[in-house]
Amino acid sequence: MEQGKREQEITNQSNVRAVERAFRVLQIVNTRDGVSPSEIAQATEIPRPTVYRLLETMEQLRFVVRDQLTNKWRVALHAKSLSSGFRDADWVCQVAIPEMVSFGKRILWPVDLMVFQNDHMEIRESTYYLSPYSLDRGMVGTQLPLQDTASGRAYLLFSPDKQRDDVLERLKARSGSSAPLMTPDGSLDQVLDQCRELGVGFRKRGFRVNTMSIAAPIMTGENVLACITIIWLRSALDFDEAVKLYRDPLLRLAERISESISDQGDESLQTT
Repeated sequence: MEQGKREQEITNQSNVRAVERAFRVLQIVNTRDGVSPSEIAQATEIPRPTVYRLLETMEQLRFVVRDQLTNKWRVALHAKSLSSGFRDADWVCQVAIPEMVSFGKRILWPVDLMVFQNDHMEIRESTYYLSPYSLDRGMVGTQLPLQDTASGRAYLLFSPDKQRDDVLERLKARSGSSAPLMTPDGSLDQVLDQCRELGVGFRKRGFRVNTMSIAAPIMTGENVLACITIIWLRSALDFDEAVKLYRDPLLRLAERISESISDQGDESLQTT
C-alpha cells in the first residue's frame, strides 16, 4: 500500500515536471523567429533529447511547427488558442492599442505599453511586429527591473510622493544595503533628477545593451496607470537626437490616451 502511494507521488512529480518543461520550451519558441532544439536546450538547460520529444509532442498538438528548410521551430497558429480566453482591460484594447499602432507606424521604432506589477515593470502590449527595427519578439508578459527601465523611472517620477517612497523602500530592503540604489545610468536619485529635467523616464544603458529608450506616463488622476516606451537602436540615433525627435510626440501620445481613459470612466480600469 505504502509502496503504491510512493510510486504514485513519483509519477505525479514527473508529470508536473514534464508540463513545466513543455511550457518553458514553448515560451522560448514564442520569443524567437525560428529556434533550433540545441538553442532551446541551451536556453532552458533541458537535455536536448527531451527538447526533441517535447517539440514533437507539441507539433502533434499543433502548437509548434518545424520549418523544413531551416530545421528550426516556430509557434503554430493553433498556439493562439492558449490566449483566446484572456480579456484585457477595456482601455488597453479600445484606447491604448489603436494609438500605439498609429504612433508606431509613424516612427517605425517599437513602442511598448508597460504596467507596474510586484515592484517590476511588465510589458502589457508591444508594436514590435510592426517595426522593421525590432530586436525582440514575444516580449509581452516579460517583467523587467523597475529601476533599470525608462518606464520604471517614469513610473517613479510621476507617482505620488508616498507611493514612490514606499516602492523605493521596498527596493532598498530587497537590495540588502543602505547605500543609494545604483543603476547602469548612475545612482537612482541622480537618474530621477535627470528624468525630471527631461520630463520623461529614460534609459541609456542596461539590460538591452544595443538600445536606448524614453517613457511617458499614462495618468488617471494623480496615479500612473501605465507607461508608454519608445525603444531605438543606439547605433542609429544618439540620445539627445532621439529626445529632440520623440519626447514631445510621446508626451502627447500619453496625454491623449490618459484623456480618452478619463472620458471612458472608471469601468475601463476594473481589470488593471
